[in-house]
Amino acid sequence: MTVDRIGSIDPIQNSKKTGKPEAVHKKGSADSVSLSNEAVEKGDLYQAIELVSSASDVRMDKIAELKQKINDPSYINDTVINKTAEKIMDLFGL
Repeated sequence: MTVDRIGSIDPIQNSKKTGKPEAVHKKGSADSVSLSNEAVEKGDLYQAIELVSSASDVRMDKIAELKQKINDPSYINDTVINKTAEKIMDLFGL
């Protein structure tokens, strides 16, 4: 049995332009995407998890230093309390 070749094996060689390309038809309305509240919440949660994951680890030396200061009775005085209260007020914009 003999099989004769019908055309060229190279597909690029066979490509011939048959005419002008068709114009792209534009629709009157624009495409839009809407997200559900659940999807937005999950996206926010994902961002928060990524942010926390990329944050540096807890610095145990700072925690130990703070515990030592808190256990020292002379550390907590009116000056420390006032500075702490001012920082809290600043955080809340008061």
